[in-house]
Parts: sequence; structure tokens; C-alpha cells
Amino acid sequence: MADPYQTLGVARNADEKAIKSAYRKLAKELHPDRNADNPKAAERFSAVTAAYDLLSDKDKRARFDRGEIDGEGNPKSPFGFGAGAGGGNPFGGRGGFRPGAGPGGAAGFEGESGDFSSIFDELFGGGGGPFGGRRRGAAPQQKGADVAYRLAVSFEDAAALRAQRVSLSNGKTIELKLPAGVETGTQRRLPGQGEPGPGGPGDAIVTIEVTPHRFFRREGDDVRLDLPVRLDEAVLGGKVKVPTVDGPVMVTVPKGSTSGKVLRLGGKGFHRATGGRGDQFVTLLIDIPSGDAELEKLVDEWQGDRSRNPRAGLGV
Repeated sequence: MADPYQTLGVARNADEKAIKSAYRKLAKELHPDRNADNPKAAERFSAVTAAYDLLSDKDKRARFDRGEIDGEGNPKSPFGFGAGAGGGNPFGGRGGFRPGAGPGGAAGFEGESGDFSSIFDELFGGGGGPFGGRRRGAAPQQKGADVAYRLAVSFEDAAALRAQRVSLSNGKTIELKLPAGVETGTQRRLPGQGEPGPGGPGDAIVTIEVTPHRFFRREGDDVRLDLPVRLDEAVLGGKVKVPTVDGPVMVTVPKGSTSGKVLRLGGKGFHRATGGRGDQFVTLLIDIPSGDAELEKLVDEWQGDRSRNPRAGLGV
């Protein structure tokens, strides 16, 4: 039989305060309402409750310490005639057999049952007993099954955290707020939106999939974009319209820009989980039209420094 001191993790000379403190901690950790998916927690909860039942009763504790009863409050000899069993009483108790006494019986607390209930009132907000009103030891009612959903979210909506409309199998349509740092694989749990069950409905679990974009690319919380520009825009500079996840903006292309030059648009990336937003980086690509006779003539007559080798840095 289990030793109630070991079950509660207290020394044999522990005082009432230490025993009660140990029980409070274990009851809060193991209560079935908080461990619906862990039957072993319910078993341990019953064990620590029985241990506290015995040790909080001064008479039972003394009899256990003398070896007259076991950890479940039962006499150690078949008819309770063990050493010091209490005047030959066939049920091993000093004052005779008490109906309902022992682990789980209110009489086993000798007037302290109110104190026992108050522990649960403190830990779990009332309910009149270890299971919030249910019979001690009764298994908690099973919740309904969770329901899984996959939600495709556009690249721009994910970056800007635009709320999404989700239609559930129960016929409801809800508005789902996207969390900062959202990415493919991010999950959102919607309590009470799953299958019905005797212990209440389960949850809906939404897995988000951010769809790829045809020209935006994501790097961490930043967004990358390759932006084609005309030769005159690169050579002479000027303002051009640039797409962002928040909509188009006007950007100045510096005079004399070359292909590969990167412009930074602050705060136009994804919302970071730690706060703030990433940036958008725009890489300029000079677009040269093919078969433009006028451009070919212009370049042919161009009197610039044709001896300059822009590939010298590559060793060629």
C-alpha cells in the first residue's frame, strides 16, 4: 500500500501546514479538469487526495504511524486485531466503526471536511468538492473532438495582418485575426468551435498557409522585389511607382543607377512577433528593349569612355 507521506512528498514529522501546502500544490497540478487528456494525472490526483484525507485526520494519522492501519486506512490484520488496535474492536477503530469513514468519506476528517472543500474553492473557484461538484474519483467528461482546418492566406494579407473570414463545419463564419510573425505552419486555436461532446465542444485548430507571390519574396520578416526600370530612368533618375504589400508607393530612382542597386523601403515588410515591421528591399534591373534602332544609333554615336572595363573587379 502506498505511504501517504511519500505520496504527498512530506517528511513523517511534517506539521499540518506543510501537509496542507503539499496537497494544495499537487491538487492544483493534477486536478482532472486541467488534465483531461492524461488519465494518469487523474489516478495520481485520487492518490494524493486519499493521502491528504488520512494525514489530515489526527486519529487516522496516529494509527497509521503506529502501524495499525495501512495507507488506505484499512486495518492491517484481517479483523483489526493488530497491535494496539483499540480495545479489541473488530473494526480496528478506537471509537468503533464509523460508516463513511476512511479515504473519500466525510467522517474521516473529524470536522475538517469544510477545510478540505475550501482548498478546492481556492484552487478551482468553488464547486463543493475535488471535481467541482462531481463525485470524487469520477472521471471527467470527455470533450468533443478538435476539428482541423487549413487556411490559405495571400502574401499581402499575411504581411499586413489583414483579418480573414473562416467558415467552420458547424455553419459559423468567424473573423480570424492573424498573429504578428505569421508564416506557413502557424496555428490558431479557436476554443469551443470543434465537435460537440458530453464535456463540452472541442476546439477548431486552423493551420495557416501563406501562398507564394508572383513577384514578392520573403526573407525572414523582410520583403524582396526585383524592379525593372528603363534606361532613361536609370541614367537620368526620376520617380517611379513601386508595388508594396500595403499598395503602390512613389520611389525616387537615383540618377546614374545601375542594375543591382538596392533601394530600402522602411516598414514595408512583415510584422515581427517581437514588435515592429520588416522592410522592403527593391533591386533595380535596367530593362533594355531589343530591336530599338534609335537606341542602337544613340549608343553607337555615344562618345563616352569606351575603354572603361566594368568587369575589371572580376579579374577579366
